Amino acid sequence: MKNTPARFMRIAAAALALALAVTLTRERAGAYVPPISILRIGMYYGGNTLTSANLQNVDGSGSGFEFGYFDQATREFISIGAVTYETRITMMRDANMYYKSESGSSGVYVQEKVGDVVVGCFHVQLPGSFGDFNSADAVARQYNGGFVKYDNGVFYACAGDYTTRAGAEDALASLGAGGSVTSGTQYTIAVAITGTGRVIFEFDCGTSHALGVRPLASGAEKPMTWFKGLYYYGAFQYYRPSGEDLRVINFVSVEDYLKGLLPAEMSNTWPIEALKAQAVTARTYAMGRLGAHGSNGFDMCTTDHCQVYQGSRYANETTDRAVDETAGQYITYNGEICETYYASSDGGATEDVENVWAQPLPHLRGVIDPYEADVASRVSGYNWTVKYSPSELTARMRGRGYNCGTIVSLTVTQYTKNGNAYSVTMKDDNGRSWTFKKDDVRTTLGVNSIRLTIGGGTQPGAVEAFSGRVYANSGTAAQELEMSGLYAVGGDGETQALPPETLYAINGSGETVEVGASTVGSVKTESSADGKIDGKFTISGTGKGHNVGMSQWGAYAMAQRGMTYLDIIHFYYTGVEIG
Repeated sequence: MKNTPARFMRIAAAALALALAVTLTRERAGAYVPPISILRIGMYYGGNTLTSANLQNVDGSGSGFEFGYFDQATREFISIGAVTYETRITMMRDANMYYKSESGSSGVYVQEKVGDVVVGCFHVQLPGSFGDFNSADAVARQYNGGFVKYDNGVFYACAGDYTTRAGAEDALASLGAGGSVTSGTQYTIAVAITGTGRVIFEFDCGTSHALGVRPLASGAEKPMTWFKGLYYYGAFQYYRPSGEDLRVINFVSVEDYLKGLLPAEMSNTWPIEALKAQAVTARTYAMGRLGAHGSNGFDMCTTDHCQVYQGSRYANETTDRAVDETAGQYITYNGEICETYYASSDGGATEDVENVWAQPLPHLRGVIDPYEADVASRVSGYNWTVKYSPSELTARMRGRGYNCGTIVSLTVTQYTKNGNAYSVTMKDDNGRSWTFKKDDVRTTLGVNSIRLTIGGGTQPGAVEAFSGRVYANSGTAAQELEMSGLYAVGGDGETQALPPETLYAINGSGETVEVGASTVGSVKTESSADGKIDGKFTISGTGKGHNVGMSQWGAYAMAQRGMTYLDIIHFYYTGVEIG
């Protein structure tokens, strides 16, 4: 690993003397094996459900759809044998749904009466039940508007869609075939040919299974599907667990997910090594977030709350290559999957994770980042300033629930060893004060990062906890090393990474000294006493994001210098293995 700050040069923290061997981080011989191969990506859910959801085969990449559900354990698609060769279909709740054309799109179905094209929710259910789709379909095809309904494992032949029960009863009488009038439950999902009033399938398994829809391939190429103006790999799930509108989830393989994520998280014109670093980092992050939205039935959302995912519309040969050339690679620490946070830019230094959030993690150690300076002039908003008048800051705090008087001072009270703001304190005209720490600094002040100063101060430099000279098995022979971590060799010859807790080193005088005992100091910089310049609280900083893990622009800069994706990952994540 190149250009590693001296603070990463650690020697064992133990009362007993250890025989130490300093070594570069190595790739593991055995690759990490993920527990699953399919991710569930929440697209519409909560307050963002849909009354209807259109799907369309991408031209030349699909010839219809098949219906089924997903195995809850393996996430594999389970076909029920029901298919349609229509290439444009819409899933909707089983209600009277009116087609509403929209400029530049195929339109949507809504419950308001907006036109003459309507899908009615009352149907004629013909006599008998069937154990397979084809048998039910053979009967349904004998009638105008015939379709198959799948209800808790049983197939039924149905005909017609009527807006009133009376209309369906009249149709039942005219058919003279027996049967009954039926309408859906709170769980039913109807499938129609988009833009028409023609139902072609219904699905209702209560809460035991949700409808799965998978595109049929038209050739050797993997099928892709248009949805909401973007195209996606994989299949889709639709369900209404409490009678609400449709929740939509994309079931997609890990590698295909990355092909949709990569050009959304990084430009598809960026250097291949930066894209590869992002691919491995995002793949690892996804596997570490399985079930993060479990209450809603999926792993991750499509926004930067998790990772930005926009299907594969913006993928190109370079982004696909970055995924393919790193396929199956994950970042681990001592064999365990890592939490691989990343952000747009760090402003010059990332941060120890416990100085931003709560839990310390050995692989998320802050680093001084010299690479972003190469591209800072290209990054929009890299250098930023936020100003508040006393009344504006007071209103902001009151809006966040603080019963404060007029805020009269705002200062950084602690910086970390890397020069990032650890805590800020504000005082009001009644003498009361509030201190905000860690990521609350960023969110409370409404700024882009914690790499900031207030009131015109200069950014403090890094507070190095160690001189950078390592003495291994000698009190006099110093060894200058570039590395990502230190390892101890045990009596059995096994090499083990040293923990990130309090560690000790032998200094030039042969004394054993504590390394990195404090990660937070009271570093002060020259600034106004109250944080104001010309009457306004003035906060200036660099970078954008939470300052934990990889900087995307830093990765770009490192790749521009000719470094590999392995160099990038090892720089931003301490002591990790890739495999």
